[in-house]
Formats: sequence, C-alpha cells, structure tokens
Amino acid sequence: MKFIVGNWKMNGTSESRGALLKSIRNVITNNKIVVCLPFILICGNDFGVTLGAQDISEHDNGAYTGDISGQMLNDANVKYVIVGHSERRTYHHETNEIVRAKATAAIKNKIVPIICVGESTEEKNSGRTMSAVKKMLLESIPLSGEFIVAYEPYWAIGSGKTPSGSEIADVFETIRKALSNAGRDDVALLYGGSVNATNAKEIVNIKNVDGLLVGGASLKSDTFLPIIKSID
Repeated sequence: MKFIVGNWKMNGTSESRGALLKSIRNVITNNKIVVCLPFILICGNDFGVTLGAQDISEHDNGAYTGDISGQMLNDANVKYVIVGHSERRTYHHETNEIVRAKATAAIKNKIVPIICVGESTEEKNSGRTMSAVKKMLLESIPLSGEFIVAYEPYWAIGSGKTPSGSEIADVFETIRKALSNAGRDDVALLYGGSVNATNAKEIVNIKNVDGLLVGGASLKSDTFLPIIKSID
C-alpha cells in the first residue's frame, strides 16, 4: 500500500472540495488516499474520504487566537495532519522544536502527523543536503507514537523541478538509516515537490518511497485522479 496525500494549502472552496471528494469516492484503489484541506473546509465529510489538516497547535487549549487544537481536529474526524511544511517553517518561523511539539500534540489526540523535512537551495548547492535533512529529521520527530515523514526539497516545491531518481534514492536511504538508528523502522516515507501524473509512478517505485505528498496537482480531479490511478 502506498500513501497519496493531497495538500490543498490555502486554496479551494466548498464547491471545489465537494467535486474532488465525490470523484475520489468512486476510485477503486489499494492505496491510502488522504486530502489535507484548509481548516474551514474540513468539517462535513459526507463522502467517505480520509481527511487531513495542514497544521495543528502545540497547545491543548487556551488564549491562542486563530490556532486549532488537536482535540478540535479529532472532533472533526481528522486522521492526519501535516506539520513542519517548508512554508510553515519559512513564513511562520517554525523551528524543529515547535514541529516536534506539534507532532506530539497530534499523536496525543490520535492523529498521525506527517512531518516534513527538506533542504534549501543554498544547502543543496553547498553539498549539505544529507546533513541538513538528517538534522531537521532527528530534531523534529516525536519521541514515540505513529508518524509519517515527508521529504520535500524546498527548491522543488511549486517549481516544476524534481530531483533525479538517484538523488531521491540517496536522500531516502539517509532518512531510512537515521530512523532505523533511532529504533523507528516502521515509519512510512513520502516524497513531495512538483509531483504530477507524469513522474508519480517513477517516484513511488524508488526504494524506500512509500508514497507521495501532492501539492497543486491535488486541487482538481483531472490532475489528482491520474496520479492516483498511475500508482495502482
């Protein structure tokens, strides 16, 4: 079984949400499909599709205006949540410590965190991809509980560019070894960054890749469904 996770980011309406979820409901697949929606579009899932969120507060409750707690997400039947996405780390200055706290909060509320890691353009160009990804990984993962790791090279997100197959394989081997050394051989690993119907099958066939985190291509059925179908 592979994971195919859509990340809508700050896009979509109730109408486009309904159209996509209806189309996914009719797809027969052995893989796990998850759609991570903006908070306001999560409630009211009448289509039998597994939903995820794009962020979670590290706090249980309290005076944190605009934040959404794990208890609230659990109450909305959310099963997965993305934490530590590069856009959160960059625009909201989330540190590895904060990402770990958010992942821990998710697990506490029976939600599986999808923990994102990746290197910047500068780190890639200076040959520090492996060390940067490993450091971010080990400082972001929780001490216990179920979680997923998504590798998204910052420079590939929304650019239309993807690393070569050998580059992806090398990074995933580094991640897998780091997790194994931490006693976590059970963690699923996803690739994200300009995933589309053309490259999806090739990427998931790379060693250690257990699925995909899909951005813009997950917004509409005519671009998301071909990805889903290409992997069956």
